[in-house]
Amino acid sequence: MANATPLKLEGRFSIDDVERLVDALRTYEGSLETRSDVVVDLEAVVALDATSIAVVAKHLRALARRGHEVRIEGGDPSLRDELTADVGRAPIEKPKDDGILADVGNGTLSLYATAKDIFAFVGEVVLSLFGVAKEPRTGNYRDVLRIAERAGADAVPIVLFINFLVGFVMGFQGAKQLKMFGANIFVADLVGLSVTRELGPLMTAIILAGRSGSAFAAELSTMKVSEEIDALRTMGFGPMRYLVFPRAFGLMLVAPILTLLADFVGILGGLAVGVAGLDLTVRGYLVETRQAVTAWDFNSGLVKSVAFALVIALVSCQQGFAAEGGAEGVGRKTTTSVVASLFALIVVDTLFTVFFRAFDL
Repeated sequence: MANATPLKLEGRFSIDDVERLVDALRTYEGSLETRSDVVVDLEAVVALDATSIAVVAKHLRALARRGHEVRIEGGDPSLRDELTADVGRAPIEKPKDDGILADVGNGTLSLYATAKDIFAFVGEVVLSLFGVAKEPRTGNYRDVLRIAERAGADAVPIVLFINFLVGFVMGFQGAKQLKMFGANIFVADLVGLSVTRELGPLMTAIILAGRSGSAFAAELSTMKVSEEIDALRTMGFGPMRYLVFPRAFGLMLVAPILTLLADFVGILGGLAVGVAGLDLTVRGYLVETRQAVTAWDFNSGLVKSVAFALVIALVSCQQGFAAEGGAEGVGRKTTTSVVASLFALIVVDTLFTVFFRAFDL
């Protein structure tokens, strides 16, 4: 190889001198012949800080990749050794982007694994349910009422408040349009049908998913990562019967009651708009609501609420049983349980709506 003129660095280099150092390195690189030796002379260097060492090492690595033989001479041995080690260290490469097809494939595999876990969990729940039906004494009935109280009675204030506002907003949004056609009285139909068939059960389920579903997931996740669930199995207590059964039935017990309360306060929210903004009488509004809303409208919402409660309980408990990784895993599964529950609620609600419409219910 051809010999090259050494690159002589002089003085003290700190982060403030990076620009001067880069200019010197680039000037030196431009003077090199093809595949010639690269010699860095540190004899006159007083100090190189970490930033300066990184800059020099980066340029020398680039020269080495282009076929130059790099040597570092003179100066403090410890500085020379540190710079030599940095030059020999392989640069950190950015992770390769596998492309959209690989992303789709990985996402599909992840979805398949999740679906497999969910179906396995549901299968265990069904088998446990048959076991409880066969031997009723093995069910954990003691916790059903406790969970029903915590998920139901404690949720009444927020359910009433939210659903009153929902009915109020529905009436408020429809009032302007109905007023244009002189159809003020039909605000009772709009609010009554919307609340009883759709918004009452759905909003109540969303509240339950946020309150009770997240609590179920957090409790079971904590038990899973602390190996309490394994301890229950060791002592002969089936986790499905002892943990999932009371949560599912407790939530299914209170969901219809909360939905009925939600329906009534939602109608009252519409009544407030009708009386205050549309010059309707209380009697007129309630009579119109009674004519527009049938018993099946209430019952369809109650049927939905039971299904919603079951979905929330199963999704939340499944996420809790899948937790791993300590406190971080608990937080992750608690968040995932709420998101997955909301997604499942919308899907189930859509299926109910299509089914009811197909059979003209």
